[in-house]
Amino acid sequence: MDIFVDEKRKLFHLTNGKVSYIFHVLKNGSLGQLYFGKAIHHREDFSHFQTNNIPTPASCHYYQDDPAFSLETTRQEYPVYGKGDFRDAAIELKSLEGDIGNQFRFQGYEISKGKPKLAELPATYASENEATTITIKLIDETIGVVLFLTYTIFHCYPVITRSARIKNNNSDILFVKKLMSASIDLPDDKYKMIQLSGTWSRERHIKERDLVQGIHTVSSIRGASSHHHNPFLALKRKKTTEHANDVYGFNFVYSGNFLAQTEVDHYHVTRVMMGIHPHQFKWKLKKGQSFQSPEAVLVYSDEGINGMSQAFHDLYRNHLIRDTWKTKERPILINNWEATYFEFNEEKLIGIAKSAKELGMELFVLDDGWFGKRDDDTASLGDWFANERKLPNGLTILAQKVNGLGLQFGLWFEPEMVSPDSQLYKRHPEWIVGKQDRYLTFGRNQLVLDFSMDEVVQYMYQKMSAIIQDTKLSYIKWDMNRNITDAYSQALPFDRQGEFFHRYILGVYHLYEKLISKFPGVLFESCAGGGGRFDPGMLYYAPQAWTSDNTDAIERLKIQYGTSLVYPIYSMGSHVSVTPNHQTRRNTSMETRANTAYFGTFGYELNPLELSSSEKAEVKEQIQFYKNHRNLIRDGDFYRLKNPFEGNETAWMIVSKDKREAVVGWYKALATPNPEKQQVLLLKGLNEDGLYRCDAQGKTYYGDELMYRGLNLPIEYNGANADQAERSGDFQSAVFHLKLE
Repeated sequence: MDIFVDEKRKLFHLTNGKVSYIFHVLKNGSLGQLYFGKAIHHREDFSHFQTNNIPTPASCHYYQDDPAFSLETTRQEYPVYGKGDFRDAAIELKSLEGDIGNQFRFQGYEISKGKPKLAELPATYASENEATTITIKLIDETIGVVLFLTYTIFHCYPVITRSARIKNNNSDILFVKKLMSASIDLPDDKYKMIQLSGTWSRERHIKERDLVQGIHTVSSIRGASSHHHNPFLALKRKKTTEHANDVYGFNFVYSGNFLAQTEVDHYHVTRVMMGIHPHQFKWKLKKGQSFQSPEAVLVYSDEGINGMSQAFHDLYRNHLIRDTWKTKERPILINNWEATYFEFNEEKLIGIAKSAKELGMELFVLDDGWFGKRDDDTASLGDWFANERKLPNGLTILAQKVNGLGLQFGLWFEPEMVSPDSQLYKRHPEWIVGKQDRYLTFGRNQLVLDFSMDEVVQYMYQKMSAIIQDTKLSYIKWDMNRNITDAYSQALPFDRQGEFFHRYILGVYHLYEKLISKFPGVLFESCAGGGGRFDPGMLYYAPQAWTSDNTDAIERLKIQYGTSLVYPIYSMGSHVSVTPNHQTRRNTSMETRANTAYFGTFGYELNPLELSSSEKAEVKEQIQFYKNHRNLIRDGDFYRLKNPFEGNETAWMIVSKDKREAVVGWYKALATPNPEKQQVLLLKGLNEDGLYRCDAQGKTYYGDELMYRGLNLPIEYNGANADQAERSGDFQSAVFHLKLE
């Protein structure tokens, strides 16, 4: 059983042998949090987990005859404001008369097998044999509002998912100003908080901070989950390492404005919240209407940060990515962007495609510049028809020629944007975000289309659908190159402008849903100026994302390492690009560029016609290596071995579920003088008793010696061993394949 219910004590225990989550009904009818962590035995009574200490004289208590029961000192599941708890609340409602202090009381529960879908929202999914769900019903009888809190426990993972839904049963209008997807009070504050932050071209760098009294947040009010903060946070104990001790991970299945927050109170209790950011959010509910929050994913690991990551990876691979692409091989692609930018014609593209096919690539992707009069980034977004100057024969003929070479054909779109210099903008200026009588802010010379409007979504669906059909398109790179400013919808009344940001992202999801439903075989890769919308919400529709516009192999080590804390390796778009790199001007070898790009969805971002014969031979070998191992990279367990944020080296590996095979990547950014003589890399996740052959070295090692003594790294130049040295200089790397004999 996954969910135990004590009817007498009104206590709920979600457990699966990996994790336990326990809460109960407090004496005032609200929910109290008792335990979240490593699985513990079920017992009849957990009431001793609840401690009520008499607060200070300055505190407020709920009952006149029971000063020990104060919400200020009680750990809660879904706290409200105005009843003695002065910490941030999980819910905030407003009536036409003013703010409301809520009191939600337990009314009942319902348990179901599997996991119900969330209306209009991406979320994890599970069959009746894979998960169990409980929905708690609470009512504020004074105002006639019903609150549903939904919890799902997956049978095979240390994972709990949570969401909330509010329903107005009152005849009056209510406004939802805040509805967090999850809130939980942890009993102490002895944690370090981990977040993934950065900016364009250095997304998802790992940041850590000690928790102290006060509020710590990561968030976005940009209309997208953003380059700057990922909708994720984790709490680890100070003794926790990559592979040992406790970690709690929280991730938000949403692609718009979000808030991920910890609050440490004056009694050292840590409150964690995750949900839609309340900034400029206000949702109008008439009688009988409901509002559904997105989903929050909670992971517990007692096997360190890497254990948390593996739980996220397995959950998302098996219960978030669509079935079509769950186990399907992703094609090795070539994208023409860094090869040509806007300067191309049909002849040049066919030449690139033909050479790519000869090298073993499988998909040709035509990036920005193929439509309207698009010769730079100042025009034609929204005019989704072929650029006649560059492609006089049209897209369909180009696609047929590419397919005739034996390659799949893919296209870049930026459907959410419009250029002021475009036919679409001239026809429909009312479709843009912002008030037309005010000065509008630009980003990359473009404005944002109002995806909260159904007619905009339908227009884009018709345009994209026609092109997919006409070209037999196999792949779409869906870009979004600017954040939302001037947040105003010309189609919404004044009392619904607070709904704009959420309605916008619902429109994006709706377009994805319509296209995927009609064209399930099309592979979508999400992109937002690179990694500006790399989140579980996007992953639900697009099983891979362009990890960053920064394709420099050395910079990508930190970006991909940080991304791997939450997201599966096979969801990261990773390409071998030209050198000097276009973002950093750094020169790295073709070998190191590929060794980094292998750990993702492999591809190329260069002009193969400009490669030397030796480089082409190297590319052929790289492509064959990836084809041989991409199923392992897709399905295996990922282990981080050396942290680029802590030193000069990076290392990671992927081990097959049966431990019979592994691929190891090792990287050294800068050369060091007179390096250590004994250079080995300690591996993880292998069969201790298994004898593994290392292809690169032609040697065999037992699993235990690889994990406890280490794999020998190639000999490094030390100033006097030129005849022996196997590596030297900056930007070194090596990839090893191990297989049981």
